[in-house]
Order: sequence, then C-alpha cells, then structure tokens
Amino acid sequence: MAQNQQTAGFFDIRNVIGALMAVYGVILILMGAFGDEEGEKTGDVNANLWAGIALLVVGIIFLAWARIRPVVVDEEAVAEVRKGDEHNL
Repeated sequence: MAQNQQTAGFFDIRNVIGALMAVYGVILILMGAFGDEEGEKTGDVNANLWAGIALLVVGIIFLAWARIRPVVVDEEAVAEVRKGDEHNL
C-alpha cells in the first residue's frame, strides 16, 4: 500500500464488529470465571466462559483482519461523488 493512500480507519465495519465482539467476550469470560455456576442447565459446561473465549477470539481476528488488510478509499471516486453533489445543489 502506498503511503499517500487513505484508509477507512475506524469507519471500517470490521473494527466496530471486532471491538463489540471482543468487549462482549471479555464480559462473558468474567461472568464465566466469577459468576454463579449454572451447571445443571448446561450439562456441567461453563457456557459463559466458552462463549466468551470464542467471542474474544473472533473479535481479535476481525480487528487483525482490518489492520492487516485495510480498506483503501478511492480518492477519484470520492471526488466524482462530491462533484456530482455540487451540481445537484
């Protein structure tokens, strides 16, 4: 990627999804580790803990994906849209 290309940054939906999944994952991990045991409902499996770990892993994957392969903004297309908006005024 060239240095002068602009990326979507925070507005990339993968960042938002990854952050939300990671936050919910951490909350579920904490609830699974320190919350009430509900083993009879889940067959003696700590569902909060395992779901939290899965959410955290998927959230980290989303964040890494957005960091490794960012969405590059096409400046020419943005300029065309802005030019078209000026003519519509």
